[in-house]
Amino acid sequence: MAHNAVARETLFALRETIARLEGKPVPALAAAEHAVLAGHSPALRSADSRGAALLSTGVADLDAALQGGFALDALTEIRSSTLRDAGATTGFALALTARLRVRDGEAGVSPVLWIGETMVMLEAGLPYALGLRDFGVAPRGFLYAAPRKLDEALWLAEAALASAAFRLVVLEVRGNPAHFGLTESRRLSLRAKAAGRPLFVLRQAGEEEASSALLRLHVEPAPASARALPDGSMLGGSIGNPSFRLTLEKSRNPAPLSFVLEWNAHDRQFSPISQHPALVARPAAHPGAQLSAAVDRSDRPQAMGSVLAYHRAS
Repeated sequence: MAHNAVARETLFALRETIARLEGKPVPALAAAEHAVLAGHSPALRSADSRGAALLSTGVADLDAALQGGFALDALTEIRSSTLRDAGATTGFALALTARLRVRDGEAGVSPVLWIGETMVMLEAGLPYALGLRDFGVAPRGFLYAAPRKLDEALWLAEAALASAAFRLVVLEVRGNPAHFGLTESRRLSLRAKAAGRPLFVLRQAGEEEASSALLRLHVEPAPASARALPDGSMLGGSIGNPSFRLTLEKSRNPAPLSFVLEWNAHDRQFSPISQHPALVARPAAHPGAQLSAAVDRSDRPQAMGSVLAYHRAS
């Protein structure tokens, strides 16, 4: 079985190379190949039909675009364009983690392993237990590892998938490192499929590149709406639930699709946002001029004169 999987992945890589040379859309070709692979596997086909190997988002349009949800036996890449959007990608991954725990049930749930590269840890920080709880993820069973080198992080992710001891493995990297290319992603993808476990790769401040990910999402923050009051009105000047703008860059759809979702950590539910909420005008706490107007100043800078050498003091 492993030999056949490696042979199919090698064939897919060759076909992707030929598609690039011929100018054909590579994501659509890769999606078609993965669909063929799923069709040749009766166990996987039955699992997809009953939703046992898929994680639903609860949003009908997004689940339809994903053909049921996120695959729980494959590699999914979640990336951001800039490092300042690292909070959005991290928050969306935590939201999916919370949805996965709800799907499996909180009692006796397998632990989650979050592997953070050193550079990402220095820039974006470490997971915080109280913050995880506020986002809907119980700190119990949440393990964090900080390898010193990228090679060690890749080895740890592969070993964690092979052990099948973790319900979810998250690998967080920065940018597009040379030691994490198509070969490494294919190895991790095969490990995830063989173990039947999901792997989320968070690529912070990275560009699009060829990989063996079944799905690649581009995540960026979206404006949050105001908090809703019990009477149905909105509390002006408040900040509501976090919102995300998702773009399906690599999926089974021939063209990229975008969605704007709001995450409710209390109910652990996504809800679609049809349009961006209007920004609420916030009046200044102390209206009026903060500084007095400048007086007795020229309207334009004076021309520089000649520079003279000063006499030495001694």
